[in-house]
Amino acid sequence: MALYLCHICLVYIPIFHMKRFCVIGSLNVDLVVTADRLPRPGETVIANDFQINPAGGKGANQAVALARLGADVSLVGKLGDQFHGPEYLEQLKEANVDCQLIGIEPGYPGIATIGVSESGENSILVYPGANQKLDTGYIDQHWEQIVARDIFLLQLETPIETVIYTVTRLRDAGKTIILDPAPAQLIPDNLVRATDYLTPNLLELASLTGLPVDDADKIEQAALQLINRGARTVITKAGSSGAYTTDSEYTRNHKAFHVDVLDTTAAGDAFNGGLAVALGRGEAIDDAVRFANAAAALSTTGAGAQSAMPTLIEAETLLATRLPEFRK
Repeated sequence: MALYLCHICLVYIPIFHMKRFCVIGSLNVDLVVTADRLPRPGETVIANDFQINPAGGKGANQAVALARLGADVSLVGKLGDQFHGPEYLEQLKEANVDCQLIGIEPGYPGIATIGVSESGENSILVYPGANQKLDTGYIDQHWEQIVARDIFLLQLETPIETVIYTVTRLRDAGKTIILDPAPAQLIPDNLVRATDYLTPNLLELASLTGLPVDDADKIEQAALQLINRGARTVITKAGSSGAYTTDSEYTRNHKAFHVDVLDTTAAGDAFNGGLAVALGRGEAIDDAVRFANAAAALSTTGAGAQSAMPTLIEAETLLATRLPEFRK
C-alpha cells in the first residue's frame, strides 16, 4: 500500500489504486558548464565550473521525477556501454526506476552539453548516441511488458518514427498518453490527435504552431490551433508565468510558485512527472497542473537534472503552504 501527503490537510492518506507508469524516451550523460552568463553567438565565455553527470535525458529525467514522487515507473530506452553508460544504469536502479526495458548498445550514450548561467537559465546541445537506436522493432519486442502499464510519457529525443508508432499503438490500446514535444520540432497531426496531454514550453508552442506566444492571449491562440488540429488538452509550460491549460472550452492560467532559482535544467521534466503522478491518483486537471507547478518549482532550487527532483512530501508541502493564495 502506497502513501501520499494530502495537499489540503497535510496528513498521510493511503492510495490503494495508484496507476503504473511507463516513460519511453532518452537517456543522456550531462556535461554541465556553469558561467556567469551564457555566450552570445561567436563569443567565448570563461566558465566557473564543469561537471560530468550520468543523469540526464528527458526520458530518464521524467522517470526519476516519477520515482522520486513515489510512482511505480518503468523506463524504455537505449543506453550506450561507453562513457559512463554502465554507471548511469546503476544510478537509475538506485533511484527506484524499473530498468528491465533499457537496452544496452555498443558505443556512446546520448550526451548533452548544458550551459547554465548565474541566473539559472540554460542552453543545451544534445548528441543522440544510443537514443537513436530505439526503433519500432524494440517496441514490438517488448510490447507485452510495455502495454501492461497505465500512463505513458514520451518526448522527442528518440526517433520520431518510433514515437509516432508507439503512441499510435498505445492509443489503440486505450492508454493515457502525455507527450512532451521537446526538443522543439514540427510534429504530424496524427501524433497530435493521438495524445491526451500535449505539454510544450513557450519555445516549443511557437515552433509547433508558427505563431507568436509573447502574452497570454497569443499563448491561447497558439494552443487553440493545436486543439483544432486534434489535441485534447494542451498544457503550456510558461516558466515564471506558470502554466496554461487549454482545451476545447477555455484556457486558464495556473500561477507559478516563486522560489529561489539555482538551475532550471529539467524543470519541464519535473513538471511532466508531477502532472502524471497527480493524474494517476485521480486529480482533476487544474489540481494536477498545480501539483506539477510545485514539482517544477522545487526542481529549480537544486543543481543538475535528476539530483534536483523533489520528493512527494516536498512537493505536497510546498503546495499546501501556498494553496490559499493560489485559490484567490
